[in-house]
Amino acid sequence: MPDVLTLNLETEPSLTHFKVRVLLVDDQLIIAEAVRRMLADQDDIEFHFITDAREAITCANSLQPTVILQDLVMPEVDGFELIRRFRAEEMLAHVPIIVLSAREDPKLKAHGFAVGANDYLVKLPDKLELLARVRHHSNAHIHRLQRDQAFRFLRESQQKLAAANVELQKLAALDPLTGISNRRRFDETLVLEWQRGQRDKTPLSLLMVDVDCFKQYNDSYGHPAGDLALKKVAAVMTENLKRPADLVTRYGGEEFAIILPETDNAGAMNVANACLRQLEKLEIENANALPYSVLTMSIGVKTIVPSKQSSWDALVAAADRALYAAKAGGRNRVVNAED
Repeated sequence: MPDVLTLNLETEPSLTHFKVRVLLVDDQLIIAEAVRRMLADQDDIEFHFITDAREAITCANSLQPTVILQDLVMPEVDGFELIRRFRAEEMLAHVPIIVLSAREDPKLKAHGFAVGANDYLVKLPDKLELLARVRHHSNAHIHRLQRDQAFRFLRESQQKLAAANVELQKLAALDPLTGISNRRRFDETLVLEWQRGQRDKTPLSLLMVDVDCFKQYNDSYGHPAGDLALKKVAAVMTENLKRPADLVTRYGGEEFAIILPETDNAGAMNVANACLRQLEKLEIENANALPYSVLTMSIGVKTIVPSKQSSWDALVAAADRALYAAKAGGRNRVVNAED
């Protein structure tokens, strides 16, 4: 095991505060003790050392020092190569490295800087000089960490804000009672599908739906039962939509609308009749709604290939007229505006 001395070890820097943390890599215990004494009276500085350079990378990754003091001449490990290895580590690539060398040699200094060292001191340096260098390089590194942290928090905040906005947009487009899309989503989707149908020359079908005798149902069974009935009606229509682009919306009150892009009139009539039959099969009692005595719906259907000669509001008006015809014709039926 390497000979490691640790004082006041913190395994992780605070999210809001980074302490000066020194790691000395030197095989000579006498050097480690001398440096320790120089830093011992500095309450804001943590000191750690390791004598086995083969463990230096692992130790540094664990400690995350703000500055590394490193000898150049150590058994089994070349000091210059160790600097390169520090620089190759993602978490250590920018940690300042101060070379501690027994020699005042310009060539050694130049080579040390070339492989990634930040500073060069002849050991043992004066205490005041060592403290000045340690603080200078640590402060620069801490400023980098704080900047990176600030950017990271900003990105995270932006991502959370974007996700929250997406959720708000979803909620803003949903009917709170039934959980299906609301009138706002209907208006937005119909305009988009109208434009797409006009561009692609494909049919667009619209179903306007109204729950028959719903006032009588509320009067007879109460508003909580009425709310539950609307949820069941929404579920019936949702179950009969087969494609992702199909959309059922709560148009208002007991009125619903179904948008069927790229759907011809025959396909729209199939969906309408399936919804009508399924609701009737549920046999939701509505005793005062004669002659059926169960909850039913009326549906108006209109299909059109969007063009510049018409408009999406004309599509809505035509489907609405067909719905009124269904209501006037005795309810619980589908009226096709094409007929």
